[in-house]
Amino acid sequence: MQQIILTIHHYLAFVVVILLAWAAINGFSGTKGDKIWEEKYRKVNLFALIATHTMFLLGLILIVLALSNADMASIMKNAAARKAYVEHPAVGILAAILVTIGNAKSKKTIGNGKRFKATFVYFGLALLLILTRLPYEKLF
Repeated sequence: MQQIILTIHHYLAFVVVILLAWAAINGFSGTKGDKIWEEKYRKVNLFALIATHTMFLLGLILIVLALSNADMASIMKNAAARKAYVEHPAVGILAAILVTIGNAKSKKTIGNGKRFKATFVYFGLALLLILTRLPYEKLF
């Protein structure tokens, strides 16, 4: 079961990165032009939110399973283990929070420019955080 969850988490990372990049690009292009906020932008943000939260929940399950019998002192001494079991999940939590805030702000803010700016800032920051802590050695 753990291997199935890990595989889904792995491939969902590609979807999350693509959706967050799409949302951030939409936000950037909207702040630089006179675009009107449309339903299609809200849907991209929503799909990015759903994918990010799904990946976060799968990662949470994986980390609970992995750390149930782990020695944290030895994990903190090993750089690779620390990245996998501490830094990667912590950044995942922050990215999920940023995406949630960005989605809420883009829905509730009045004004097209402010909606696009909120999307660009929050989804872009989440994308950058995720890209900094991806285990690139395991991606391909």
